[in-house]
Amino acid sequence: MRKYFLWLALAFFLITSFGLFQQMDSLWKTTFILAFASLSVGIGYVKILSGYQYTFWIITAVCAGLLYPEFFLHVGSFDMRNKWLILIIIQMVMFGMGTQMSIEDFTGIRKSGKGVLIGLLGHFTIMPIMGFLIAKTFGFQPEIAAGIILIGSCSSGLASNVMTYIAKGNLVLSVTVTAMSTLAAPIMTPFLMKIFAGTMVEVHFFNMMMEIIKIVLVPLAAAMIHDILKNYGNVAKKRIYFLTVLSALWLAVFVFFGNAFELVEVSTAAHLLEILNFSCGAFIIGVLYHWLYKAYPKIDAIMPYFSMFGIIYFTLVTTAAGRDNLIQIGFLLFLASVLHNGAGYFFGYWLSRLSGLDKKSSQTIAFEVGLQNGGMASGLAGSMGKLATLGLASAVFSPWMNVSGSLLANYWRKKGDKEDVEIVGNPT
Repeated sequence: MRKYFLWLALAFFLITSFGLFQQMDSLWKTTFILAFASLSVGIGYVKILSGYQYTFWIITAVCAGLLYPEFFLHVGSFDMRNKWLILIIIQMVMFGMGTQMSIEDFTGIRKSGKGVLIGLLGHFTIMPIMGFLIAKTFGFQPEIAAGIILIGSCSSGLASNVMTYIAKGNLVLSVTVTAMSTLAAPIMTPFLMKIFAGTMVEVHFFNMMMEIIKIVLVPLAAAMIHDILKNYGNVAKKRIYFLTVLSALWLAVFVFFGNAFELVEVSTAAHLLEILNFSCGAFIIGVLYHWLYKAYPKIDAIMPYFSMFGIIYFTLVTTAAGRDNLIQIGFLLFLASVLHNGAGYFFGYWLSRLSGLDKKSSQTIAFEVGLQNGGMASGLAGSMGKLATLGLASAVFSPWMNVSGSLLANYWRKKGDKEDVEIVGNPT
């Protein structure tokens, strides 16, 4: 079936060429997007390129956002940059990622303590510093420069785990560093942004910390509740169900008697109350999802696709919102992404080697340092109402991180396989 989409993509590209030649704007723009969409499906038929389907969908979203910005920014009178829509989608992205993790991932530090510490040190020093240096060197306007620092200050994403798996690296170490950097993000990300980007954009440490808890830790907690219900005993289940009932009762009280909790919107108490409500919601969502899982066990395998959809949405809307900026500095941003990403791989690997880690673990740390959580960066930019500027870097960096990570992972896997064959063929 997929091979037919390859032929369809070719047909659309031919029509695009005809439309360009005849200066028929609406024709070539539409068929150009359709060509990349068809290619995104059809590329799965080519074995060597099948791992890049998600990347092609990102490219499709970029093309669509550039060619039809207004169409994708508004659906009727509804603004696709609506704060609540962004919050829901980024939480869906993080929840989808969380379903691929478990409580055990957060205890892996007992087995890989040294590697985890090196990974966290490299991740939260190399990337924000390189982001700051690159942003200053290229002379980007303040909010776009801050966006580069923002993506460098976020936690690592599940892409690093996938690349480590492909490269046959230390998967336990990879998953643990991802989990621990995610837990550290509410403190480290606003702290690093305050240090490196405080003069570029207004950074409210506490407000950003609260946003990260909402968009990262709350959906992750909901996924962990599902993991507890799935893998732990009856005592743990009873405790989860008890806390879920309390959460539901509290939310009911808040809904019906919310006026009694009127607080200044920007006050610390208001933020803490909001986090409490979201945390209660995490229990309810986690339990409801677990019941859905019991009825349809394959849903865990489907959830990463929801995360991918969410990141594609952010790419599309960010590109559409920042179209003018992207046309002017798109190439420079891409070059910045190559340098930033490459520096993460290089310094992450050699920091690990100089610290005494073996090659496989060092390759793992290279991915953990070099691959950032673009979805988190986009969600934060959206929550600050700055998708068109602060979120622009993540829209450009994310596709390249997937491409470079896949290329490097396959190179290291083949190199490792070759070394294994040589060792077997020439035993000492």
